[in-house]
Amino acid sequence: MSDNFFDHIPSHEREKIRKRMRSPEAYEKLRESVKGPEDLEREMEKMDAMAEMHFALESDHKMQEAMKKTVESAMEQGIESVLDHPNLSPEAKKSIEAGKFKLTVSSHPKTHQDQVMVVAEGNVQEKIPVTQKINDQLATQFKQSK
Repeated sequence: MSDNFFDHIPSHEREKIRKRMRSPEAYEKLRESVKGPEDLEREMEKMDAMAEMHFALESDHKMQEAMKKTVESAMEQGIESVLDHPNLSPEAKKSIEAGKFKLTVSSHPKTHQDQVMVVAEGNVQEKIPVTQKINDQLATQFKQSK
């Protein structure tokens, strides 16, 4: 005899589980989370490009300066239009507005996808993600410069 965990659950709980497992919403949610080969290929290409960009930002000073100028020009419309961080410390904001920052590629705290981050110089050293629009713009700039 098999001692299934399902046998130890009360019948009303078993029914809830069965209902949830066969609901169309649950099935659709499961289907959305499964990635096809095309999705995986696109994701791998993006990850590869971000890894190359990270290496270029760390090793090529000219690339770092060119991308920094792009971010600085976008900041003319406001720092909120560039950075994806609602609660920015005053020291970091002051440093970034003064142009004292570095760009790097790191994992986004919410999405856990590699993304361009702004690191303010000084004691603060917090990584602040740029908006998706600026990230895509920097990725396009990097591809064109290769």
